Amino acid sequence: MSILNVLIVDDDPSVLILLDSALSKNGYQVHKAPSGEEALRILESLDIDLVILDVVLPGIDGLTTLKEIRHHPINGKVPVLMLTSKDSEIDNVIGLELGADDYISKPIRYHELIARIKAVLRRTDQSAPTSSSKISFRSLEMDLATRSVTLNGRELQLSFKEFELLGYLAKKPGRVFTRNEILDAIWSEDVFWETRTVDVHIRRIRKKIEATGQSSCLIETVRNVGYRLPSSF
Repeated sequence: MSILNVLIVDDDPSVLILLDSALSKNGYQVHKAPSGEEALRILESLDIDLVILDVVLPGIDGLTTLKEIRHHPINGKVPVLMLTSKDSEIDNVIGLELGADDYISKPIRYHELIARIKAVLRRTDQSAPTSSSKISFRSLEMDLATRSVTLNGRELQLSFKEFELLGYLAKKPGRVFTRNEILDAIWSEDVFWETRTVDVHIRRIRKKIEATGQSSCLIETVRNVGYRLPSSF
């Protein structure tokens, strides 16, 4: 099994030492950056498997750095775990909107950190065998092998969890899935998430759908229940 490369981005030396020690003990190869600018340079030169990114950074902040990562043609799908202050709910929500895969609040608890890292890497393991099957529903095409999505012939750039969520709904059009059902299916290894996480990811998918010229009603909200893809659209 190859050693996974983790990039820690934080300007606090004590946090870097703590995370370096914790990750090294668990077999990860650790790289460190004190700023967003340095993190982006490292991502250009090294094959990074996971980024742990603090929100508060000198120069460009963590959320801006996350946005730059997600817009990169090669590094855009690298999983990102955000570090936030304990009560910074707005940062958590914005981070999810911008494409963060998970977040953890400071002060960092060792066992929670390792659990979240393992869960993110499990979900985004690109070396795992993939199926060559495809999902076709009206004008929606999803290729499970290449993890590509097209709608009306136009490509949708979805994050890992966005792809999983849309595919979950597309496998059974017309059926209503509750938020808890979606959480259990897509975030089954993560005991820390709340149902609003589903709402954030649905909102992100809808924005990307609208950008192709397709109505966001491709994903319907069933009030007080959950979400579904309509049997026809």
